[in-house]
Amino acid sequence: MRFLCLPGAYGSAKNFGVQLGPFAKHMEDRGLATFTFTQGVHEVEPPLGWENYFGSRPLYRFLEAAGGTGDAFEVVRRVRHIPRGLSPEATLRLFKPPRPIEFDWSTFREALNHIFETIESDPEIDGLIGYSEGAMMAASICAEENRRWEEKAIPRRIKFAIFFAGTPPLVAEGDGFVARLADEHGTSISIPTFHVFGSNDPLVYSSVALYNACDQDLAQLYDHGLGHLVPRDADNVEQLGDVLADVITRINKDSEKDKDKATSATAVTNAAEIESVSASDTEPSADGYSATGPSSAASSDESSDLDSRSSQGVGSEGIAKV
Repeated sequence: MRFLCLPGAYGSAKNFGVQLGPFAKHMEDRGLATFTFTQGVHEVEPPLGWENYFGSRPLYRFLEAAGGTGDAFEVVRRVRHIPRGLSPEATLRLFKPPRPIEFDWSTFREALNHIFETIESDPEIDGLIGYSEGAMMAASICAEENRRWEEKAIPRRIKFAIFFAGTPPLVAEGDGFVARLADEHGTSISIPTFHVFGSNDPLVYSSVALYNACDQDLAQLYDHGLGHLVPRDADNVEQLGDVLADVITRINKDSEKDKDKATSATAVTNAAEIESVSASDTEPSADGYSATGPSSAASSDESSDLDSRSSQGVGSEGIAKV
């Protein structure tokens, strides 16, 4: 399986390769997966006080914040005031503006299109890995593929997605996009998914809300016990590899079965076409003969002549002597 990896806000393909390094190496060493990386197109500067936290410059986001700037940590600060006991979906709705606001969704559309183009450019990509903002983009790609499959029967490229510190997908609705929360929209992603989160992550409710929006028969949770990060310690990497080995092996087997079915269907179609062509080759030619003998019209005339002779009292011996 080949994964396209999407970094979080204030990340880059290079830095995410370092973040995901121990996990990616472990998976590659076990022959389970290969990895390729992409990034957003909007170059950004990290928030004040976090200048050295995100790694080497340049840094990028998939989404452009209002006015070209913005504070990705505003949500984290607001989390401190959230009442306890709410469902993940109810918690997310607390961040919804009280009144509709004008928002230019072109940046989000462009980001989705860029990711789709990256997937199309590499026919081996059949999985997604996303972290934080990248996980939201990955979830949105999966949900959009799901919508296209259900509405237009367009085959899905992505067979499996892994979300680190994820967020529910945004799906096109009218002129914009809406968050697909499970208690409002049900299942939005129906492929196998794996949700990695940390119980000490202040945004853990967002990861659970994404899990709820996925097919519960095909979704799995993994708690690494840390914060809003990609686990790099040996124990978590080993355990993730063990769990994912079973999942990926099963998905690969199912994919092979689908390929075999498609091959068989193609063979049946080709055989039917060949049989049709062969049948057309035995039809009468212009001179009344086919490849196998006289036409039915000639046979009919001959039968009529025999009947006529029999009616005139000429037996089989007489016919033979003529």
